[in-house]
Amino acid sequence: MNAEQLQKLVQKALDDVKGRDIVTLDVRGMSGVTDYMVVCSGTSNRHVKSLADNVWVETKKQNVVPIGMEGQDSGEWVLVDLGDVVVHVMLPEARLFYDLERLWQVPEPGTDES
Repeated sequence: MNAEQLQKLVQKALDDVKGRDIVTLDVRGMSGVTDYMVVCSGTSNRHVKSLADNVWVETKKQNVVPIGMEGQDSGEWVLVDLGDVVVHVMLPEARLFYDLERLWQVPEPGTDES
C-alpha cells in the first residue's frame, strides 16, 4: 500500500468513529520521517483513544504493520506511527495549544513568514 492509499485508509478509519476536523498535511519535502500527517480531534479522552485504536485495527486488517502508538494512557494526544503516515488524535484543547497545522504549513510564495 502506498502512502496516499494509507492516508486515505486512515481518514476513513477516523471518519468511521466520528473523528472531528480531520486534516491531512502533506509533509513530503519538509520531513524525512513521514510523507503525511493526519490530525484529528476527539470529544473526550475515551473518544481520542477509540479513534486511535480504530486506526490501528483498520490498518492491521489491510496488512499494514503499525510502528507504534504513544499517549493512550492519558488520551489527550495519541500518536499512531504508520511510517509513511503519522496520525495525531487530540483533544481540542491540546490541538489548539500545539497547533500542528500551523507548524507544518507551507508559506504561500511571496509571503514572509519568518
